[in-house]
Amino acid sequence: MKPGKTGMARLIKATTYSWKGIRAAFRHEAAFRQELLLVLVLFPASFWVARSMIEWVLLVVPLLLVLVVELLNSAIESVVDRISDQAHILSGQAKDMGSAAVLFSLLIIVAAWAPITWTRFHA
Repeated sequence: MKPGKTGMARLIKATTYSWKGIRAAFRHEAAFRQELLLVLVLFPASFWVARSMIEWVLLVVPLLLVLVVELLNSAIESVVDRISDQAHILSGQAKDMGSAAVLFSLLIIVAAWAPITWTRFHA
């Protein structure tokens, strides 16, 4: 077996693969582009809304989470589509569960942003 890259070379190669994945999601996944737009709007707003570093982290982490979950959901959908184009109950369940994970991650954004924004402007 051929040994793999180690150290800095491995990190550079892994980073290259990560950027390829982000570019593929951006090109091929409308939901990823929409959620990225949401992040690009809310991230700068987080500096204005947050009154402390803890509040800022509580606002920003869910934004990153939704992108992570969408990338995983897109990966699941790609693998399912690659396996077969025939409808199958398990394929549908896998895609639906991935979609549900995205929904929950979006709800986490609401759960974080609503109370912090409310107290920021109604206190």
